[in-house]
Amino acid sequence: MTSFDATRLDDPEALAVLDPGGMLAAVAEAGAHLRQGQQVAADTVLDPVLVDGRPRAVVVVGMGGSGIAGDVLAAVCGTGCPVPVVVVRELALPGWVGSADLVIAVSFSGRTEETLGMFADAARRGARVVAVAAPGSPLAEACEAAHGLHLPVELPGMAPRAALWALATPLLVLADALELAHVPGTQLTAAADRLDALALACAPPAPTLVNPAKTLALELADTLPMFWGTGAVGGVAAYRAVCQLAENAKYPGVHGTLPEVAHNQVVCLDGPWAASGDQGRRLRLVLLADDAEHPSLADRRRGIRALAAGREVGVSELATEPGGVVERLVGLVGLVDFASVYLAVGYGTDPTPIRPIDELKATS
Repeated sequence: MTSFDATRLDDPEALAVLDPGGMLAAVAEAGAHLRQGQQVAADTVLDPVLVDGRPRAVVVVGMGGSGIAGDVLAAVCGTGCPVPVVVVRELALPGWVGSADLVIAVSFSGRTEETLGMFADAARRGARVVAVAAPGSPLAEACEAAHGLHLPVELPGMAPRAALWALATPLLVLADALELAHVPGTQLTAAADRLDALALACAPPAPTLVNPAKTLALELADTLPMFWGTGAVGGVAAYRAVCQLAENAKYPGVHGTLPEVAHNQVVCLDGPWAASGDQGRRLRLVLLADDAEHPSLADRRRGIRALAAGREVGVSELATEPGGVVERLVGLVGLVDFASVYLAVGYGTDPTPIRPIDELKATS
């Protein structure tokens, strides 16, 4: 098994050699990507979507690093949203989707097979359609043919997983315009500023001792991490975490959301990964706490932390800083994005390539 070398995290030469594709630099641009997404929405006439008012439901279709933009939208809209926000990662739309609904297709490349198929089906059913995709791509062209709304994303050479906020922010602006959520421009600006501040705190020159992302990478190394988030914000951040660990560090993880994990996954604290004395098998809980979490969730989270401590299971606890829902979410997501790259570097893994995905695409 490849060993984790913590010295690499503070070694500029090692970072340059082990991250030749510049994933750390791409993650650091998240604030700029959010501003770009906000500007794209501001420069686009949204009337084709707004003219018929609030839809019966919002359906976001997409896969991988693009599809999670839908989860961000659902989390920001929250349980108070007047209509359901449904994220579909399938080959086909649900049977109930029709002309009363809004279907948003998100594909960074604009070439994702599953997303193209569902978009075409939505257009055939007469749904209002929006495409968030690269200009000139098949999805952008299909959107034009369907007289839908195209929100362009232009970040040449960027990995889709590093472009989350360029993809998600236009959806948030659209949600605000449709009065599905309150996402004023000032909140988006504050979120971008928070991402910029996080980029400084987690930058390679910041040593491990004071760098929260490097510290988290150290805590995750040689463990099976279970990311458990509180509420919608923590839950999306937990899902994003395991996806980033997989793609950047090629490293497994488990995700869940409180209170649901208290009814199933928590029993792993009595399993072989927690109880074994073999240091090659051990759990690590990563609790993602939302500053605005329900008091009962805070109590449950503290109870889980106590259970883990009684079983000598390590716990990392990440908490949002006060602010709007987008600000809180970007803080959690941004920190784990950085940590996933540092985890890759510590194991000597290039974070950029995704060879198994490419091989599957080539053979399907």
